[in-house]
This record gives sequence, structure tokens and C-alpha cells, in this order.
Amino acid sequence: MQTKSIPEKETTMGNKPQTFAVIAGLAALAFVAATGCKKGTQAEDYAWVTIDENYTPQNYVEEFIKSDSEQKGLFPVYIKNYGKDKSILGHFRGANFAKPNEARLNMAFSGLEDWMLVDIKYNNEKNQEVLRTVLYVQIEGTWRVGDSGSLLK
Repeated sequence: MQTKSIPEKETTMGNKPQTFAVIAGLAALAFVAATGCKKGTQAEDYAWVTIDENYTPQNYVEEFIKSDSEQKGLFPVYIKNYGKDKSILGHFRGANFAKPNEARLNMAFSGLEDWMLVDIKYNNEKNQEVLRTVLYVQIEGTWRVGDSGSLLK
């Protein structure tokens, strides 16, 4: 039984379109995975932290929340500190902003040095649960509330 061998050029030429298609497909998958398919960070990715008289604040904003809650008798207070998470900032809706980005914050707050987004949950004097998201901004070394609202789903 004789077998017919295929010349080398035909084999190489015949595989080039397949190889190109495989590489192009992998490149497309890598691009989609790197850009559009990522959900980004979600609020559910962060854990609630209990602030009470024994809590050690991690930064100035948490220290402010602790002392303010202590003065108002609101302990325990629960927070999710998102820090400067841009994905979470894009879900924020407050009195002054709806889905802002850092560029909008810089335009709204002249001299903006830093910002932080924090969920705060506590029970008020009527024992009703209060949940709000607060945008803290630092301008000229001083932290203050820049906006207050909630996170959109």
C-alpha cells in the first residue's frame, strides 16, 4: 500500500489561515476579558465593620465617624469603607452627584486632595435602621462631607 505524501508547502500554507484564526480568536477573548466582561468591584465585595467604643479607627474619617457616633449615642455603627474605589464611586448617587468620576469630583471641589466613600449603617433613636453612603473629601488638609446619598445597584 502506497501513501501519498503532501508537499511541505501545501501543509504550511494550509495551516496559516487556521493558525491566524486561532490567534485572532484568543486575542479577541483576551481583549473582552480585560475590558468589557469585568464587573469591577461591587459593594458586596466589602465586609461590614462594627464601630463601637473598642474599635481602633484606620484613618481620620473612621475616627470622625467613631467620635460622632459616640457623641450621638449611636453605637454600634457599621461601616463599609470603600476608600477610593472608582468602581464603587460610579454607583454613588447623592444630592449633588449621580454616578460621578474623579474628574467630576476635581471640577466640583477646587483643591481636592483626596476622597473616600463610606457606607454607614446604624439604628436611630426610633430603632429604625438608617443606611447612607457618604462621600468624604479632603481639601487643604481638612476632611469634610462632600455629599450624602446611596449606592445604585
